[in-house]
Amino acid sequence: MRGSSSSPLRQAREIFLSQILLRYPAESPNLIRNRHKMDNQHRTIQRLARMAAAICCFALASNALAGAQTYDIVIKNGRVLDPESGLDGIRNVGIIGNRIAAISTQGLNGTTSVDATGLVVAPGFIDLHSHGQDTENYRFKAMDGVTTALELEVGVWPVRQWYLAREGKSLINFGASSGHIPARMSVMKDSGTFLPRDTAMTETATSAQQSQILADIDEGMKQGALGLGMGLAYTPRATPEEALDLFYLAAKWKRPVFVHMRYPGSLTPGVVDSLQEMIADATITGASVHIVHINSMAASKTPEALKMIKGARAHGVDITTEAYPYTAGYTNLESGVFNPGWEKNLGITYSDLMWVATGERLTEESFNRYRKQGGPVIIFSNTEEMVRTAMADPIVMIASDGILINGAGHPRSAATYARLLGVYVRQQKVLTLIEAVRRSSLAPAQRLEAFTPQMKNKGRLKVGADADIDVFDPEQVIDKATYRQPAQYSYGFRYVLVGGKFVVRDGKLNEADLPGRAILAP
Repeated sequence: MRGSSSSPLRQAREIFLSQILLRYPAESPNLIRNRHKMDNQHRTIQRLARMAAAICCFALASNALAGAQTYDIVIKNGRVLDPESGLDGIRNVGIIGNRIAAISTQGLNGTTSVDATGLVVAPGFIDLHSHGQDTENYRFKAMDGVTTALELEVGVWPVRQWYLAREGKSLINFGASSGHIPARMSVMKDSGTFLPRDTAMTETATSAQQSQILADIDEGMKQGALGLGMGLAYTPRATPEEALDLFYLAAKWKRPVFVHMRYPGSLTPGVVDSLQEMIADATITGASVHIVHINSMAASKTPEALKMIKGARAHGVDITTEAYPYTAGYTNLESGVFNPGWEKNLGITYSDLMWVATGERLTEESFNRYRKQGGPVIIFSNTEEMVRTAMADPIVMIASDGILINGAGHPRSAATYARLLGVYVRQQKVLTLIEAVRRSSLAPAQRLEAFTPQMKNKGRLKVGADADIDVFDPEQVIDKATYRQPAQYSYGFRYVLVGGKFVVRDGKLNEADLPGRAILAP
């Protein structure tokens, strides 16, 4: 058994000793020796003995009651990890409805029981950066241990309609930010669908347009958006003033800006300039800011970028970041990322791009042809060393930046968390298991809980928390998705529960219920 959680008798002893010091400080052992009134001392000891007996009875009765209760679901004999308390030990977990009702060393009775012997029981994972927000993507997320998937970088607009379209139809929990990109595309009549491809990318917004964009985003915040999404690399003509106004708006609502920064890489302008802009805007306005995929933005500058973020945090800036465990990125070829100068900015060339539809590496000719057509490419621009650097750093949350469209896309869409656990925890030992769980569950929940009370009950495995739970085999969990075949379910997640309902059961997808619920700011 792992961990140091106390038995009922040990708990009683600890309470007994604390009561001596709190209620009868004069009777602590050193002072007792100096007492001369033995009759008072004996009476005190008798009182304390009765108190200890009562406490023991209460502790044992509580465990007996837990054992006598019949739970809807009991997960038995699993290695329970709770990153908030540090619990790492063999426990039984009882679930009633959509909440965890008991965590005990004692046996529990359940209408449905799951034998988790040899398996890990952890809080369900929370993906802050999940573009795939439909049935296809939710299936792959569930099989990868994700119980809450949020679209916070690009965001959505209009917000209310987006939420209504998913209510009662989702396998996992969902939510989104109020997006600058979609609002700008709408106001500026851009012809793109998900990302800008003309006016919102190539034109500077007029004062009237900027006012309307801000008004639309503000309306989304009123409707419960989880923050303000921004992608300056996709709207390169958005001025520093436009970006600063967005930070002022986020600060007004006391919700974070989730941002894909303006410039990547090691050149000037590059990731250092981008981080300076974001840190300055956050400092000026008082807004919180979350930097997405720091590994792909910084590449060889990842250590320097993380040092900048830590420095800003040390001086009071509310800034966080995330990364995904892959060396390659993914985006649309027609986007602003591939505006003239992209080779120099990204430090790559045509052959470092893979056209998703065919799997072919690009040439100058095919690049120009496909850019006019539009569509996604895989971008091989990073190194394994930089990925390990990001995975090893405790301030870096784990997020996928994933989307699959009819089975095509990037393997991170389907396998980010299985890859984290299988490759970087088990095989390479870059980080510990409980640390990987923390950065995939508790840390994302804590990023949001100040303004989204729902998140206070997620990312933890404790009594009263939401029953969003992963049960996986730490010796077998692994990613199966590849760059050429990304639509492959992860292996090793035996059970995944959302709100106390199985969405993965015996290692297979279970769609008997659609328990996913909207995550909103009140």
